[in-house]
Amino acid sequence: MLALQRRDRVRRISLRVETIRSLQKIITAINDEFLILEFLSIVAPSNHNENFILPSTFEAPQLRILILTHFASLIGSPSLTTAVGLSVLSLQWIRPSIYPHPDHLHPNQLLQTLSLLPHLETLKICFHSPQDFTRHHIRTQLLNAPIITHVTLPNLYRFDFSGVNIYLEALLPHMTAPLLKHLRVQFYAELTFYVPHLLQFMTTADNFKFNLIKFSFHEAAISVVVGTNEDSFFVDVFCGTLDWQLSAVAQIFSVLGPLFSDVVELILDYRQHSISSERDHQANRTLWRELLGSFRNVKTLQVHNGLVRDLSRCLRLDGAPPLELLPELTKLICPVGSVKGKIFSSFIHKRKVVGKPVKLIGKTAGRRRYKFHSPNGTYGIDFD
Repeated sequence: MLALQRRDRVRRISLRVETIRSLQKIITAINDEFLILEFLSIVAPSNHNENFILPSTFEAPQLRILILTHFASLIGSPSLTTAVGLSVLSLQWIRPSIYPHPDHLHPNQLLQTLSLLPHLETLKICFHSPQDFTRHHIRTQLLNAPIITHVTLPNLYRFDFSGVNIYLEALLPHMTAPLLKHLRVQFYAELTFYVPHLLQFMTTADNFKFNLIKFSFHEAAISVVVGTNEDSFFVDVFCGTLDWQLSAVAQIFSVLGPLFSDVVELILDYRQHSISSERDHQANRTLWRELLGSFRNVKTLQVHNGLVRDLSRCLRLDGAPPLELLPELTKLICPVGSVKGKIFSSFIHKRKVVGKPVKLIGKTAGRRRYKFHSPNGTYGIDFD
């Protein structure tokens, strides 16, 4: 508290606050102008019910990085109207709204805020997502809500979004980021994923060039990593069973498919979790075929042992043209046992007959670590 009183000497503030009382004291203590403050990060208690905001008298004209967790939205805050040089804005665990609201964030209000930040390079938005957002009339109301602001972020390099699909789809038609090179989208559990505006947004950026894509199926989520170089795109969907995860990514990538014409390597990773019942095998086969159909130019397919059986069902032709699925495939990498067995023999034979041979390679998959952030915390997935 003594340090905060030396406003003319404070350049960086980073606080994790454990109690509501402490947070109230801190908010009171920063109710003035900090002339040289460049970095501000405050993590509020996660269990509070109050809509905390920065004081209306707080100003930081030199602020470059602002990170607030479990705060209300910053609509109309002088901290943003004066910090025109802000390069990083991270608002974590804020509340979305289908109506203009002083504490909850409507897409038009977010766009108005972003229009004040022409130097923004990194934007991270993580929402609480109430169950009401999954109801049909709420979804329709949000999509039809008047949004009059369009914002171009000429310097935005990275955009991370966590929330419901429908909020992102309402936001993106009114937002342009021509230099965007890093995009992470984390969707909460829903049955329907329709992302045409995400496709348009990424196409407008025109910086994404991908040659590899990896799907990692885990008990908490399906995690997708696209790209290996500076350009990168990540999708996480937080739903549990394999059939639900498969349905989610099949829907998403059936729309985004035009972006992945350059993908030549596809990896299907897996960690043991709730699997589909026997009666779902035919439905899953259809979903697998829909998903793989988004990647027409894949030459190498690597499959984890836990997904070999599902994939073998998917690749059964049953009268379909041999080149209908993965027509450019030349290498199929799977565990040694699958290579020695006959699980893919029919597929391999038919591809050879039509002059498009596929080489089976025995190799253990699941050798990579990855982690993702979910509404329930951070998950670290180790080697299989």
